[in-house]
Amino acid sequence: MDISRASLESDWEAFLQSQPWTPFLQSFPMGEVYRRIGEEPVRLEVRERAGARIVGICQAIVVPAKRGKHLAIMYGPVFRDGLSEELRVSSFWLLVDALKQVAREKNCTFIRMSPFWQQNSHGETSNQKLITRNSSKPGFRPSPLHLLAEHIWFLDLRGKSEEDIRKGMRSTTRNLIGRAEREGVTIELSPDPVRDLPHFLVLHDETRKRHGFTPYTNDFFRAQVEVFAKKNQCALYLARYNGEVVSSSIHMVYGGETSYHHGASTFKYSKIPASYLLQWRAIQDALKRGDRVYNFWGVAPVKMDNGKWIMDNATKKHPFSGVTTFKTGFGGELLELQHCMDLPLSKKYVLTWGIETFRKWRRGF
Repeated sequence: MDISRASLESDWEAFLQSQPWTPFLQSFPMGEVYRRIGEEPVRLEVRERAGARIVGICQAIVVPAKRGKHLAIMYGPVFRDGLSEELRVSSFWLLVDALKQVAREKNCTFIRMSPFWQQNSHGETSNQKLITRNSSKPGFRPSPLHLLAEHIWFLDLRGKSEEDIRKGMRSTTRNLIGRAEREGVTIELSPDPVRDLPHFLVLHDETRKRHGFTPYTNDFFRAQVEVFAKKNQCALYLARYNGEVVSSSIHMVYGGETSYHHGASTFKYSKIPASYLLQWRAIQDALKRGDRVYNFWGVAPVKMDNGKWIMDNATKKHPFSGVTTFKTGFGGELLELQHCMDLPLSKKYVLTWGIETFRKWRRGF
């Protein structure tokens, strides 16, 4: 096994896009997005031997956060599908050792890893067992806060038609889509996402103020759209009503997956269900492209009860409960991921842990 810094974007992208799940946050272009906003990407790859095929990749971002400078690993590392248990173990710890070295060089106090590892019904992943089994290595601990969505709602598009998906929707969702059409809402897939991004930014600022969440910066949105639009891997939708843009969304189109990554709307026409029609248009486009998956991104924890996905009384107080009702109405499935893990590298991590534990309580997670 050989580990090194990745040098060829083509090799990296070919490997990632050949996996069953292709998290664009581990893509080479996403690293360039973070570079544009002043956060350095670190790309590591493990090969069976020098020059041979890749068995695993890991992209980390050096995050200069006030609560503690750290390496953030978003939905990584990614191992080759079907890799043996032995190779996964050795590859993982090669990556961890290399990440620790980078973290120390960058004066990071901890490593934060939010892997795209599916949990079973007992809340465990096969990779998690492999990691904790090696007692000679320093242990990861649960992070106080999530880094990314850990409850993913998605539509499996393989072998499905528009009619199949409509049948799987909640009746209320189908009715709201039809109502938006009758009310005269129109949906446009922007031919130039960079040019039309200001429409989204205006709505996003209004949405942020209305719901009181901490947003991505406008510089981040610009960088993401500019980098991915050049590769035809970004779709910007605009919903218009009475000649005004009332809803907008940014979707990542990567490796056979369409991901609903950012959305915004105005309160002025809150009674007009434009966002429902917008999502339906994006799903239709994903079907036409032949995508495998439509990823709605994060939802609150839901569970199956009598053949229906529901939120219990405690979950209904979750900050994501509103978007959960919206997203699950289109039908689909839940994918539960391994909770975010931290590897402390300095005593200063205790301060980060305290601050984030308080934030978790205050936000209601």
